Parts: sequence; C-alpha cells; structure tokens
Amino acid sequence: MTTYKEIFGKYVKNNSSDPSSDAEGQIWYNSTSGTFKSNLAGAAAWASGGNMGTARYGLGGAGIQTAGLAFGGYTTTSVANTEEYDGSAWAGGGNMGTARYVLAGAGTQTAGLAFGGSIPSLTAATEEYDGSAWTAGGNLATTRYFLAGAGTQTVGLAFGGDTGGPTVSSATEEYDGSAWTAGGSLATARRKLAGTGLQTAGLAFGGLVSTTNQSATEEYDGTSWTSGGSLNTARKNLAGAGTQTAGLGFGGNTTVNVANTEEYNGTSWTASTAMTTARQYLAGCGTQTAGLGFAGKTTVNVTSTEEYSDPSFSTQTITTS
Repeated sequence: MTTYKEIFGKYVKNNSSDPSSDAEGQIWYNSTSGTFKSNLAGAAAWASGGNMGTARYGLGGAGIQTAGLAFGGYTTTSVANTEEYDGSAWAGGGNMGTARYVLAGAGTQTAGLAFGGSIPSLTAATEEYDGSAWTAGGNLATTRYFLAGAGTQTVGLAFGGDTGGPTVSSATEEYDGSAWTAGGSLATARRKLAGTGLQTAGLAFGGLVSTTNQSATEEYDGTSWTSGGSLNTARKNLAGAGTQTAGLGFGGNTTVNVANTEEYNGTSWTASTAMTTARQYLAGCGTQTAGLGFAGKTTVNVTSTEEYSDPSFSTQTITTS
C-alpha cells in the first residue's frame, strides 16, 4: 500500500494544536481533537462591483480595491474625469488638468500620479492627485503613450510605450516627487504593456512589438531590468496589480478580447479564474489577493467593475464526506 510519505515526501505530523502556518496541502493529525487537518486555500474569483459613472477606455488607475482611483481615458474624445472607488461605488473626484488617454498611473487614491498619454497629441505631462484635486508635476523626459507605470506619487516608475510612429520605447524613468530621471532600459522595447510594483521592485509584462503580442516579463531592481517568467497568454492592452513577487495580470487582447487572469509569484505565472467580462484597454489596481479591474472596451466602452479575491490559506478538517 502506497503511503502519504511516498507520495508527498513528508510524514503526517502529529500536533497537539493546529500550526500557525504550514505548506499548502500539508496534512497533520490534531491529537487534541482527534482529527486530520490540512492547510488549503479557497478558490479565486471575480465578483461584480459598482459601475463607473463614465464609460471609457485607455484610462489610468491607482490605489487598492477598497480605495481605487480612475482618471483620464477616452469616450468619443479624451476626458479629464476622475472617479474614486470605496469598495462598492464610484464617486466623482477632481478633474485632471490635461484630458488624455492611454496614459499610466501609480500611487494611491489620496496620493495619485498620472503621466504620459495622448491628448490626442502625445504628452509628457505629469499630474499629482491629493484626494480632491490634481496639480502639475515634472514632465517625463520621453514623451510617450501606451506606457506602463508603478510605484508611488513620490517614488514612481514609468517604462515602455510608444513615442510616435509607432516607435516602441525601452526607456525607464524614475520620479522623486518633482522630477523624472533616467533609469535602466527595458530589455524588450514595447508598448501597450502592463506594470505593477514599486520603483525598486517593478514588474513589466505583456505588450506589443510591431504586430506581435508579447508574453515577456521583466523585473526592475531600481537600477536594471532582468527577465522573469513569461505570461501563459501573450497579449496587449492588459491591466496589472500587486507586487513584483505577487503580481496579477488580467484582460487584454490577443486577436480578440480576453478575460484571462494570471498570478505571478516572482518566478512564474499561473492561470487563475477569468474575468466575467473580456475586455482590453482597462485599468487595474490593488493586490494579488484583492485586485480591481475597471472600464475598458469590449466592442463598446464599458463602465463595469470587477473585484478579484484569492482567499488566503485556512485550516480545514478532513472528513470522509
């Protein structure tokens, strides 16, 4: 008879109480309750959130699931609209100084950062949000749109994009709260990519080079980019959330709009539960276990918001039922 040790390489532990943490799927025997237990996670899922006030695509996003920020985008023209999410509904915030779309964002709901984009002419403008109004910050050195961003309002990161033509860019810039300075270049110059993380621990993934969708992932250490594990689904116009070691990528376009969701663990991407609405040019924010995806384009501009949850591990009693 095959034993648990032969299958998993571990013995069943005998504990008088449940451990505070253990490896996923590890089984132990609780001698006090006389039961076998295991450490298991619930299923990841997307759920509907409150609709945005303005249907749009190509907008920027920042914040967390319960305090999200949406700004800019395109309706039938570039818009300056800002909306704030409280975990259930969106409310209007202060308008941006420069209406634009396909821009990038970073930061939080009360300390947001918006940069780049198209007016429709390309812009290098940077704006900072304080929870009620936007004020001008220092301009990007490289004027571009279809770029990605990460970090905070005072320690921001901009990378990739299109400088016109289309000419893809590998340029990375670091923001200190007032000015942008050059950082290390991406290994793969691309546009329509997604980003997340921090200035000293950034993550870039997906995008487009010429007519080829990208799956490449790169990790930034504050100085240079190095290759990470590739996305399972190469795509452009996707959104991101989370950190360099716990990233989330969702939505986008291959040759059609997709709802695919993937989680990054710092080494590789794993497919997760798909969004309810397949879309591209959406925005995202939040964490890997509490993400937010909003707006974008199907065949039309949409207002729909989706909330992602990937429950943490919890102790489960093993029964025969």
